[in-house]
Amino acid sequence: MSAYTPLAGYLPSTVYVPLPIAADALKELRDTDDSGRAPRPFTAREDGVPLACLGSPLRCCLRGVVPGERIALVSYAPLRRWAAAYGAEPGAYDEAGPVFIHAEACAGPQGAPGYPFARPGALRTLRRYDARGRIAGGRLFEVPEDCTAGFDGALADAFAEPEVALVHVRAVEYGCFQFEVRRP
Repeated sequence: MSAYTPLAGYLPSTVYVPLPIAADALKELRDTDDSGRAPRPFTAREDGVPLACLGSPLRCCLRGVVPGERIALVSYAPLRRWAAAYGAEPGAYDEAGPVFIHAEACAGPQGAPGYPFARPGALRTLRRYDARGRIAGGRLFEVPEDCTAGFDGALADAFAEPEVALVHVRAVEYGCFQFEVRRP
């Protein structure tokens, strides 16, 4: 598979907004996750077992985990929640997977907007869904040095298909949900 290359001379005219997990969903996930389990919060440390989570994406505020934070690894079904809000029925395309969130409410994304977890060279899939909640295509995407232009171009391509209602960005290595972008 080859990496995505933006169309020559293409300048997207639309701003795409990466969405964190919604506050109402976070409140529910902190009680019971989307697989029916109670979260087990822990403190991220530099000196022990939770070391592997440092720098991992927090889907509540779209930044990496730092030492000392109380976090939880929960099961999250992003398409299920979107479908419930929009009256869609994704059927077999509904899936849940692990995501890190703050164990208690946080302020959400802070700072300048941009594409979170956009490390050049990282592999992502951009999975497209239609208004029924069914997969409408996808692509492999290698995050380029110019992350913003790369994501802008890949998302413009995805939304060029009129049936695409939203795009989920996932990490290839573990399939983890990174963020969602809805049709502008």
